[in-house]
Amino acid sequence: MNKVIKVLKLGSGIGQRESHQKRRRALVAGGAGFLGSHLCERLLRDGYDVVAMDNFHTGKRYNLSALLRDPRFTCIEHDIIDPLPADLDFDEIYNLACPASPPHYQADPIHTFKTSVLGALNLLELARRNNAKIFQASTSEVYGDPFVHPQPESYFGNVNTHGPRSCYDEGKRSAETLFFDYSRTYGLDIRVARIFNTYGRRMQPDDGRVVSNFIVQALRGEDLTVYGSGQQTRSFCYADDLIEGFMRLMNAPHAPAHPVNLGNPGEFTIMELATLVVSYTNSRSKIVYRPLPVDDPRQRKPDISFARDNLGWEPRINLAQGLEHTVDYFDTLLYGSRRFTGAAAS
Repeated sequence: MNKVIKVLKLGSGIGQRESHQKRRRALVAGGAGFLGSHLCERLLRDGYDVVAMDNFHTGKRYNLSALLRDPRFTCIEHDIIDPLPADLDFDEIYNLACPASPPHYQADPIHTFKTSVLGALNLLELARRNNAKIFQASTSEVYGDPFVHPQPESYFGNVNTHGPRSCYDEGKRSAETLFFDYSRTYGLDIRVARIFNTYGRRMQPDDGRVVSNFIVQALRGEDLTVYGSGQQTRSFCYADDLIEGFMRLMNAPHAPAHPVNLGNPGEFTIMELATLVVSYTNSRSKIVYRPLPVDDPRQRKPDISFARDNLGWEPRINLAQGLEHTVDYFDTLLYGSRRFTGAAAS
C-alpha cells in the first residue's frame, strides 16, 4: 500500500488537476534523493505542482522537509518496480529512481536492475496513458571503461555485462533501449540524459562516491582512501549546473534523437581531487592507497558539444567553487555550525 506523507489537495485526488488547469504537473521518481530533491525544488520554483515518489531505500525524508511546507508539493512512498497508483495524472515525468553509487547499487543488484528496467516500464506506461513528456536519468556508466576519450553520445561503450557493476551499467543501458523503443512505437516524447559524476549539497556521508568519501574523511581527520594509482580521471559537475541541464533538455522544443551527455568537461585525476579536498578542509589527513575495484573506469570525460550547441548549456561552477560549497555542507551536516572541525580534531 502507498504511504502518502503529505496529500496535495487538487480536486478529488493527488493525480487530478481540475482546480489548477494552468499549472503544469510533474512527477519526480526518486524525488527524495540527492538529485531528485534538487529537481523538485527547481520545478516548484518554476511554477509546477510537484509529486515526488520514492521508496526511501537511499533517498532521505529530510531532503524534502522544506518542500513539504509548500502546498504545491506532495510525496508518495512507493517503489516504482511495483504497479503505480491508478489515479496519477501528469504533464511531465522525471525518472531519477535508482541508487547511483556503487555501495548502494551493489547492495541489492537484482533490485537495482529491476528498478532500471521494470521501473522504466511502469513510468513509460504512465507517460503513455497521460500523453506526458518523460525524462530518463541515464549515466556515463553506459560507456564503461571507455576506449574513446572524451566520450561522445555516438560511442557505444565498453561495458562488462557480468561484473559487480553490471546491475547498474546494464540496467541503465536497458532503460535507454526501452525509452527509445517507446518513442518509436508510440510516438512518446522522451528525453534521455547521460549524467557524469555529480556532487554537491544533499549527498550522504556514506554515499560511497569519491567526492563525498574524500570530504568526509578529510573533515574527520581520517586518511583519504585512493583506489589504484590515483591517476584515473573523472569530470565533476556541481548539482546546480546539472539540474539546469535537465531543464534545458526537457524544455527543448524538439526531442533529441539520442541520449545527451550532461557533465563538466573539466578533467581531474583522483589524486588532484584528493589534494584539493585536503587543501579546502585544512586537513592533516594523509593519502593511502587501496586496490582498484573491478571494472573501475580509467578515464571519464564528457563531450558536451551537443548540449552546448543545441541546448545552450554548459557548466558554470568550477570544481574549486563547487568543492567549497560542498565542504561547507558536509561540515554543517557532520558538526553543526562549526567549520572544518575535522582538521582541528586531527
